[in-house]
Amino acid sequence: MQLKSGALSSIESSPLKSGSSPQANAKSGRREIHADLSKQSRISALIAEDEPLAREALKSMLKQEQDVEVVGVLGNGTEAVEAINGLQPDLVFLDIDLPELNGFDVLARLDDGRRPAVVFVTANETAAARAFDVHAIDYLVKPCRRERLQAALDRVRERMRHAQNHDLHRKVEALLSSVRQEPKSAERIAIKSNGRIVFVRLADIDWAEAADNYVNLHVGQDSHLFRETMNALETRLSPKRFVRISRSAMVNIEQIKELQPMFHGEYVVVLRNGTKLTLTRGYREKLRELSLM
Repeated sequence: MQLKSGALSSIESSPLKSGSSPQANAKSGRREIHADLSKQSRISALIAEDEPLAREALKSMLKQEQDVEVVGVLGNGTEAVEAINGLQPDLVFLDIDLPELNGFDVLARLDDGRRPAVVFVTANETAAARAFDVHAIDYLVKPCRRERLQAALDRVRERMRHAQNHDLHRKVEALLSSVRQEPKSAERIAIKSNGRIVFVRLADIDWAEAADNYVNLHVGQDSHLFRETMNALETRLSPKRFVRISRSAMVNIEQIKELQPMFHGEYVVVLRNGTKLTLTRGYREKLRELSLM
């Protein structure tokens, strides 16, 4: 069957066979697929329910929700699997006792990838307890009440808002990673001191501290005043070797001996030479990114 954009196609989910009654055919349910999914701001919902009255009641109540679009109505488990995999709706109202495949079997046969939010529908409340074992958001007991449906939809909306925020954060991080280039750091830097130039190997620097528009580089027993801001120096050094622990201090990761917890989420950073520095709360995440905490 080919679906035309914007069209609502309806076919019987199970053709009427010789000897079968109209009641049996109605029980199998009608299959309705709405192929227009262009309204991304709305929640696309699919109903998989074999009882005509429950199916129509759900459909009618959902159509009263301005942010919900019913994109499919099906009456058995096999068609539910095909429709969910094909349409990829945001939300599925899934009857536990569907013919051919029950609701749990339907979920087990879905393609890997983005899974829809699921609200189970059942006539037996005790059977709904298993719904949360497969991470269903909620369940409805037939006959479905409007206030109970709206409570379930509120849960779905909250879950989707959380997922969208997480997805946005992930996309921003991916974008930053794609444009962020690790600075090309030399093996040493040249420092002018008293009319001479001193070359300092980066690997030899124990730590650096800010001093107005200068940075004081501590190298063993020596220190060198380098005309550079801490922020500018940080861009020149490899983040795999040096880590900022406060606004005024940066340390060579290889020189960190231990971290000692203090109050209010701060730590004392003890270097191998015995120097003790303060890791402020705002910079703890940098150490976590390097698996140092």
